[in-house]
Amino acid sequence: MQLPEPEKFEDMYDADELLQEFPSRPISSLRDIQYVYGRLYTLATVGGGEYGAYLTPAQADELVGEPDSLIVVRADLSGDEPRLDSDEPVWVRNYQSDIVADVAHSYYDSARGFDHSITHRSGRDKEPEKLAEYAQERLTRWATDDVIQAAGEDHEDGWIIDALAEMGEDEDVLGKIEEEVTRLIDGTATSLLTVQVKLEEDGDYLYPGDVEVFNEAMKQRILSKLVSKGDADESEGEAVDLVTGDEAVTVGTSEDPLNYYLGKQMEKFPGFDADEAWRSHPVSQDTAVDVDNAGPFVEACTYTTFGATVYYLPYFIGEPEVDSLLTLYGLLYGVLDEENMTTLEFIYREYDGDVEKIPGRLRFYVSAVRKHQQKRFDVYGETMDGRIHHPIELEGSHNQVLKSWVFDDEGTDGRASAALGVPPESDNSEEDHWQLLRKDRMKVDIISTGWYFALTFPRPDDEQTFSADDARVRALVSVLSGEGIDVGELLKLYSDRLTEESGDSFPRHTVASQYAQMCALADAGLLKTKEADREPLTKPNEYTEGYMTTNQAIADGGSKAAVRERKIAQFIEQTPALEDTERRGAFLLGALVGHMSGIQSAEGRSTTLVDQYPVKSMTRPKIKRTTEEVIDKDLVYSREKNLSSTMFAEVVDRLRDTLLEKDVETWDIRTEDLRFYYSLGVTYGLNSYVSAEEQDSQEN
Repeated sequence: MQLPEPEKFEDMYDADELLQEFPSRPISSLRDIQYVYGRLYTLATVGGGEYGAYLTPAQADELVGEPDSLIVVRADLSGDEPRLDSDEPVWVRNYQSDIVADVAHSYYDSARGFDHSITHRSGRDKEPEKLAEYAQERLTRWATDDVIQAAGEDHEDGWIIDALAEMGEDEDVLGKIEEEVTRLIDGTATSLLTVQVKLEEDGDYLYPGDVEVFNEAMKQRILSKLVSKGDADESEGEAVDLVTGDEAVTVGTSEDPLNYYLGKQMEKFPGFDADEAWRSHPVSQDTAVDVDNAGPFVEACTYTTFGATVYYLPYFIGEPEVDSLLTLYGLLYGVLDEENMTTLEFIYREYDGDVEKIPGRLRFYVSAVRKHQQKRFDVYGETMDGRIHHPIELEGSHNQVLKSWVFDDEGTDGRASAALGVPPESDNSEEDHWQLLRKDRMKVDIISTGWYFALTFPRPDDEQTFSADDARVRALVSVLSGEGIDVGELLKLYSDRLTEESGDSFPRHTVASQYAQMCALADAGLLKTKEADREPLTKPNEYTEGYMTTNQAIADGGSKAAVRERKIAQFIEQTPALEDTERRGAFLLGALVGHMSGIQSAEGRSTTLVDQYPVKSMTRPKIKRTTEEVIDKDLVYSREKNLSSTMFAEVVDRLRDTLLEKDVETWDIRTEDLRFYYSLGVTYGLNSYVSAEEQDSQEN
């Protein structure tokens, strides 16, 4: 059934009526969220009432208005003997939206039997003979089912079910049904098949929705499945419903759109006993049905990335209020309507990306699930406290980083000012891999889909195979939930990606992307560590405070050499991680290797220093010897070029103080830290390289 638009839904219920449909306590679990979703969906489609939650109007949405989509057996039970209507024993009509509640359809997986309701949906494009068989089964199969019969015995109008069963034993009745259906259906059809009953001689024919015993029998059949689901024979007992807090008949192995609490999910219930599940996971019969009805909204707030299913379910903390319920319905309606947009993207658009407009009580259930077998899921990264502020602020932080002098050439002074730079707009050879370096490409959807981390993390050997240890998914859930990412793990992943990219050219744009990401995560408060020596890495940098441009420096009487000195000094000063001697040494070594490699490349040398000293070769025992070798090469170049001073003295002098004058043997820098900051230095050096001739001419 087509959901009503939010404005129409608001008009359907007054405030008190709406609030009565929900528990008067705060949402505190996934089950609570599912229950609220299910109630909202039921209220929007079939309304409240005792049986509304048990109906499935959406299962026949596509049949509305279709030819021959409703076949009705008309049973006259007003006389001494039940019989078919003498004038029109069978009706064939086009199913219409105004009789959805009347038809009262409750779907059940056809592979497991007939539908719960007396109304049954056929398979697609069935022949008239098959449709006639389904129509007959309303009397021969549904009315004679043990659960249906038992429900009739307990109901004052149970005679109606008995009368239909009696008609099902009459070959003349069955023959007439087949004759009429095959006469009225030309070709094939996909149909709902149901029964109308006439109870009084002068009365009207009633659809199932108007016959209370049909509804009660349908409900009891659904409940019978809840207590015998999976390995349970009868998982049922008296307990307190964990959602409503009411004492009720509870079931334990109920349906669940996320399949968290099925009998096969052993990790949820160690030593699981299916028949006793009503004790360990008690939900009332009505609650179980409402949870199952949450399916359309849950699925709308679900998407797949890297083989994992990500759930991003919005809800409001605190007790339900009319405004929050209506707002939630509007969000769920909108996400359901926007098929190609994640929940995060839709809500971002709804509030114009402005965190100040987003309701303060809005939260998200966030998890990632691996569906490696039917009904067997692995769940990880689960939290109830996700906030949309985290990915939105990360997007803003990343774009702010790209505007800083370290990345942005505009408004500074070209390559002499931007420390890491961005790829030229005209170069599209690796466009996808440079999205994190271009402000116009850095959007919140890159974060929500996990592509944000796919661009910087190691690539799995098989992109089609999902691993529960996939770092990209773990990082995505950490950002969506606001838990934050361990900076040590991040550096290890960065280092592994750079090592795997070792090839003909140094991956400087990958390094720049990683560093921009790392800076953005720190600025958004999404980096964490328990190690004191790594605490500076989690602090925001100060690049956005500005930079003294070349023209300013010259106007103040400084040379271009002084500008380079100012540039590296400011980069180190505004980078908290480089307060550490060991990281600073790795960065400076990389910067000198990058500078020198730039000159070598310009001279046409096939092998440069960055080729001689690749990232994967960088280890603590080798760093001092490598530094000595690189400085020696710098001195040789300076002499060969007859330069008036040492090339890149602003780097060499710092390197001597940091590495050559220190006892490197006592250092304890981790390999991933060393390699990443060495790579960052190489990127800095390659981006800021000047030719030897320029080096000499710029000294004055």
